[in-house]
This record gives sequence, C-alpha cells and structure tokens, in this order.
Amino acid sequence: MSLLILGLLVWSGVHLIPSVARPFRARLIERLDEQKYQGLFALGILTSMALIIFGWRSATPTLVYAAPAWGRMAAIVLVYPALVLFIASGLPTNLKRVIRHPQLTGVLVWSIGHLLANGDSRSLVLFGGMGAWALVEMTTINRRDGEWTRPEATPVSGDLKPILIGAVAYAILLFVHPYLSGVSAMPM
Repeated sequence: MSLLILGLLVWSGVHLIPSVARPFRARLIERLDEQKYQGLFALGILTSMALIIFGWRSATPTLVYAAPAWGRMAAIVLVYPALVLFIASGLPTNLKRVIRHPQLTGVLVWSIGHLLANGDSRSLVLFGGMGAWALVEMTTINRRDGEWTRPEATPVSGDLKPILIGAVAYAILLFVHPYLSGVSAMPM
C-alpha cells in the first residue's frame, strides 16, 4: 500500500505546484528553463502513475465497506461522462462555459463511480485520494485565478468531438482495464 500512497502523494504534489507553490515553480523555470521544467513535470507524472499502478497491483485489499449491489454498474456508467469531461477540457467546447474545471470534474466523477463499485482499502486510498486531490486542485486553482470568466460560445459541432473521442477511449479502457488494474471492468 505504501507504493500506492507514495504515487498519490507524488501525483498531488507535482500537480499542486502551479497553484500553491508559484514562487517555487518560477525559481525552477528560471533555473532550468520552461522546456526542462515541463520535462521534469512530465517525469513526475509518469513516475507517480507507475507507482500508483504497481502500488495498486501489489496492495492486498481488505474490506472497508460493502459496496452497493448497483455500484459496479454505476461505475461503468459514470466512467464514460468522466472521459468526455476529461477530453472536453482540451478542446473548444461549450461544456467549458458550464463547468470551470471539466478535467478535474471528470476525475471526481471517475473516483465517485469507483468508490461506489469498490469498498476495499486500496480502492478507498486510490479513488478517495484522487477525488480529494481533484477537489483540492479546483479550490487552489480558483483561489489562484480568481473570478471565472466564461469562455465564448463555440459551434455546437465542436461538442460532438469529445463525445466521439470519449466513446473510443471508453472502449479502449474497457479492454486494457484488466491489464492495468488486474480487475475486469465488465460485470461477470
């Protein structure tokens, strides 16, 4: 479980630097330059993801709470809109006129779905930790950036792109889920 916790701490720390440690980030960029900072940021994220995956797979789960019988289906249903939100954050869509942080909201929806489906210790650490990180990240970004100015409207046709890309990503994720987590995403 320690690798999983370490992975979440690295993930959170690296992601929180731009919103809570701006002077530190500025010093790093000044010392390294922007491109090397971005490379270091990416290395931190990849390292955290490896720690999370290996930590998840090596942790022995113990039951913390009984997930509801419908929880697994809820997770299967919620992952698709979570992916759409995540993908929409990088595209010009009208969704960003409604939701200030679509990517972080997607992470929160993903984590809630998985907490409904899994009541074991490693799930509580991973999905609860990622959900908590997403909420903290939204709060710190809002504090850093101040009042939200909604983006201009975009053509409705652009709103279809994250829906379609999300469907493809969802299909791929269903296929690779057992290889990443050791658990099939599909109900038996």
